[in-house]
Amino acid sequence: MNERSSVVELADRLRREVERYPEGRKLPSSRVLTERHQVSPGTVSRAVAVLAAEGLVVSRPGAGVFRTSATAPTAASAASDGAHPHAPPPARPGDLSWQEVALSAEAGPRDVGAGPMFAMLNVPRPDVLDLNGGYPNASLQPERLLAAALARAGRRPGAWDRPPVDGLTELRAWFARDIGGSGGPLGAGDVLITAGGQSALTIALRSLASPGAPVLVESPTYPGALAVARAAGLRPVPVPVDGDGVRPDLLAAAFDATRARVFFCQPLFQNPTGAVLSPDRRAEVLRIARTAGAFVIEDDFARRLVHADAPALPRPLAADDPDGIVVHLSSLTKATSPNLRIGALTARGPALQRLRATQVVDSFFVPRPLQEAALELVADPGWARHLRTLGAELRDRRRAAVAALRHELPGLLGAHRFGGYHLWLRLPDGTDETVLTAAALRAGVLVTPGRPYHPAEPPAPHLRLSYAAADSPATVAEGVRRLRRAYEETTG
Repeated sequence: MNERSSVVELADRLRREVERYPEGRKLPSSRVLTERHQVSPGTVSRAVAVLAAEGLVVSRPGAGVFRTSATAPTAASAASDGAHPHAPPPARPGDLSWQEVALSAEAGPRDVGAGPMFAMLNVPRPDVLDLNGGYPNASLQPERLLAAALARAGRRPGAWDRPPVDGLTELRAWFARDIGGSGGPLGAGDVLITAGGQSALTIALRSLASPGAPVLVESPTYPGALAVARAAGLRPVPVPVDGDGVRPDLLAAAFDATRARVFFCQPLFQNPTGAVLSPDRRAEVLRIARTAGAFVIEDDFARRLVHADAPALPRPLAADDPDGIVVHLSSLTKATSPNLRIGALTARGPALQRLRATQVVDSFFVPRPLQEAALELVADPGWARHLRTLGAELRDRRRAAVAALRHELPGLLGAHRFGGYHLWLRLPDGTDETVLTAAALRAGVLVTPGRPYHPAEPPAPHLRLSYAAADSPATVAEGVRRLRRAYEETTG
């Protein structure tokens, strides 16, 4: 049973218990409830919070939790005792069919392709092994560091004051050093703090391209980028990727054919292929973009997910770009927690002012307590230790995945890299990805079909296998074994 279902079940039990209490009666202590219902203290705390939000109980610090003096009838009591004498009549079901016309009248139906985003963010059933998720398992998150950072942040002077629109100067300066190095070309004035990497990507694409314009993207590429582009009314144009990253010859041809002014790419541990842009192509990509008068949006999402056995990493493209061609995206989220939504956009010149304007219209600013907590986190000596631990754990999960694939499904695995959290599996021609992923789910493992990663028709069927969401290397290996059973079932 997962945490969420435990909270719901305990809240239901406590509702029934509270109904039997006189008004003002104190509930048993958290320790008693924990022992009685065989749940964790956190589950008790969350369940009591649910009842407090419903007005059934009130918490008095230092005294305990008490039944309120005016408890509303619950759904359970209404079902057992009949309708409440003062209950309003049942609401008439609404007619929502008008929305189909309203949402389509001007430009026709619009599907931004958010399905893969929901698939990535949905929590699988407890009996299903997650080889799909893009965030590290809870066991890999620095929960103690985060809790301590949040506590210290809340005590900082002015922690609840309104922050600067661009973000805290100290945090912007940290990102500038992290991207360009100490004494490098970037300063705090080149950085805009955002609410995570996805928000940064949305701001960048909406700011740098107008509705209806083409935007060049790697193919295959991150589905979230395709969804953002389509939601902004942009037209994604694919540029193929091979083992060394995007192909410069095809990038130049795409710029010539479309007159695009934006190219989105992930030069380091690309999602989903894992490719790293080769040294000779790095300079070529910047030269091609400069010739086209275009921006390169560099999504550097995986730099903090480098594995313990990796060679030295190449510098970000932005670190070698004095001319403001590169708009760089970075985030702390992947290496910490899905809830630490702190990212940064780096740009120069008028482009940065455009980014600032878009962010302030959308959301004003990123909450200051979260920025203060991020500062506390990266300044903690435990931050570097956490990144080393994370790199070792991801290495072990990658090795388990590679070994299991070579044993269970030889021939599907291509080149793999020493960073990121995913492997890109080439399926035999004619394989139906949808059928295979459905069979895998029935076998108890969640994997990702390759089709959503392509902005146009894919050249071949693929699967993406993510090993970061698994709780151990053994779980990764077991997931691959379950995938083999599904593969045999669907391919004969």
